[in-house]
Order: sequence, then structure tokens, then C-alpha cells
Amino acid sequence: MSLESKTKYIIVVPDGMGDLPIPELGDRTPLEAAHTPWMDKMASAGTIGLARTVPLGMEPGSDVANLSILGYSPQDVYTGRAPFEAASMGVELGPNDLAFRLNFVNLDRNFTVMGDHSAEHISSIEARQLLEALQPYAESLGLTLYPGVSYRNLLVWENGPDSCVTYPPHDFPGQPVADRLPKGDCAAVLLRLIVKSWKVLEQHPVNVRRSQRCKKAANSVWPWGHGKRPKLRTLRENFGISGSVVAAVDLMKGIGKCAGLEPIEVPGATGYLDTNYAGKVHAALESLRRKDFVYLHVEAPDEASHSGYLDLKKSAIEDFDEKVVGPLLEGLNEFSSWRLLLMPDHRTPVELRTHSTDPVPFIQLDSNEWGNARKEAKKHFSEVSAERSGVFVEDASTMIAHLLEKSTS
Repeated sequence: MSLESKTKYIIVVPDGMGDLPIPELGDRTPLEAAHTPWMDKMASAGTIGLARTVPLGMEPGSDVANLSILGYSPQDVYTGRAPFEAASMGVELGPNDLAFRLNFVNLDRNFTVMGDHSAEHISSIEARQLLEALQPYAESLGLTLYPGVSYRNLLVWENGPDSCVTYPPHDFPGQPVADRLPKGDCAAVLLRLIVKSWKVLEQHPVNVRRSQRCKKAANSVWPWGHGKRPKLRTLRENFGISGSVVAAVDLMKGIGKCAGLEPIEVPGATGYLDTNYAGKVHAALESLRRKDFVYLHVEAPDEASHSGYLDLKKSAIEDFDEKVVGPLLEGLNEFSSWRLLLMPDHRTPVELRTHSTDPVPFIQLDSNEWGNARKEAKKHFSEVSAERSGVFVEDASTMIAHLLEKSTS
């Protein structure tokens, strides 16, 4: 289908915003408890429901879930997380190269327990210095390391083995690491890198300074999310649209790039609660002046969930509503016709501190519905209100086609 109309299309993803009822909140979710006037008004004007973004039997990663939202069947195109991050970083993978996400983590209790999957959100400058110290040893193992954003880095193994099992470090916070070390044909080499990193990193000046500031040390690397180069049809090939992706993290920029979207760099976009919300909204609106479609991704709710702090999760949701949703809706006034889908990629229950496979709540809204909206919201957007709507989409990969078709049919 070819879309030459002036209608603009927006998908907004508050990563990990969905949650489960929490006793401390009177058995409400953080989204239920949060003050979200903009999303409430959207829910009152548009259509709300639940959607399954993670196909049954697959792990609830952001990679799988965002592929679904963009209209792909993860079972058909997914090879692993890291290849998308490589695409974002401009790292060309050969057909047999194996890419891994390489986290800097903090291991507690003499390197036996996963203390923090992000090394307390180590800065990109610090991470780059640590990676440089590890690079010579990695190269001696036939591995190449590439710096990313904060704790998120990349490892590439030329002609790497096919048999490999790794585990996301954010899936087992505060738990022993022994059973989650790499397994399979890759295990010997990756374990040598991990153990060597303990010796190199522990007394590195970066970690000495972090200790002096009472910050957790980035005292280990952790490879995971491996895969080989994926093959995706672009959104132009699938739907006849051009567009951009506005995101802080390499995963999302890489998925967007593979989908034919232009990655937009936003200064100060960190992938955390201190991200440049205003800059991301500005970039999204500016992109819509040039193109048909924008995919706006906000990482903060997910990172707050992984931290395990309920107040941070609630604050991240309220910041998203106030600093992203509100300004975006106001900015869309300059366009005569638009359609918008707002949905988390997955739930990240703050009490679990990791992702779950539960369906996520969504709102679909167009400019006509928004123009006719009443001043006061009649619904509160939440997982519960979405479930009560009776609208359930079994396969979220069908939703982008519906978003694009309805206004042109």
C-alpha cells in the first residue's frame, strides 16, 4: 500500500511501563496510581485495550516486543538482540559473525551475585575507559569490543560458534551468577573474558574513583543477547512509508535502522530518568515535518522497574505523561491529520525487576477523536481499564497495519 496523504503516523513506546498490582499501592499498578492527565484524556477520546507483544514461547525482551509493534513476526526475523545494536553503532557484521551485548555489571560477594546489571548506570565516558583496558585481552581471544551508551557495549566474534546460551543480567538481580554463566561452544572463551575482566577492572582508576564517590564498581563484563545479522524488509517495502526513530538506546536505533527508519540523535538522551524528554519530542515533531512516520521510544520506565524502586517507577510514568505525551499532543496541532498508537513494549513489574510476558495496555487515537475530546477525562488509562474495555489484540504485529489503513480506507 502507498500512503501519499498528509496524515502523520506516530507510535510512542514507554518501555516497560506496564506492571502488576502492588499491595503497597492498594493492589493497584504504578500506572493506576500515577497522575497521568494526558494519557487519561487520550484514553477517554480514543480506543484502549490490551495487546500481546511477545509471542507465546518467546522471551519478553525489548527486541522481540518492539519488532512486534513495528509489524514484524519475531519468530520469522529475530536472530538475537545484539545484531540490532551493532547496526545502530555502524558495525558491519559478516554473515557468520556473532554479536553480543556486553554489559558492565557489578558483581557482589566475591563475584558470585549479580549486584547491578548496569553498574549503577555507569557513564559512557567511564565505560569507554574500562573497555579500552579490556580490548587487548579481548583481541587475544579473537574478540572485538565496541563502546556504546553507558553500560551497554558490543562484542563481536568473527565466525563465532552457533551453539551458545547466555542470560540477560537484568533477569536475576541479587541472585547467584553460577548457573547463568555462558554455556555451549562459546562458554570457554567468554568465561575467560569474564574472569579476566575481574582482574583488570577491580583496581582500574575509574572504579577507584567510583568507590571514593560511594558508587558501585563496574567490576565485570557480562555478554548476552547474541545473534547473527538479521534480514528485515523495510517499512517502506511493507507499508510504503518513510520515517524516523527517536530513541536513546542502540537497540531501538538499530531496529529502526534495519526497518529503514532514520535514527535521530538527541543530545542528552540517556535512556534513564534524566533523559532529554523535551529534545526527544522536538526531534519527533521535526521529523514529522519531513516524513510520514515516527517511532518515539522512552526507556526510563523500564530502567526504573529494573532498579526495584517503586517511587522511581511512578515518577518515570508521570514524567512520561507530563514531558512527552502532553508536549507531543500539543505539537501535533500543526498537522491537519494524524494517527497515534501509544503502548509499552512489555511489562516490567517493579517487584520482579525484570520483564514479563503479560499483554500490555494501549491507546489508539486520531486527530478527529482528539479534536472532539472533552476537556475532562472520563477514563483513567491503566492495565485494568484496558482489560475492562474488552478489546484484546492477540498479535501486536498486526496493529501497525491497522494504524495505517484506517485513515486511508
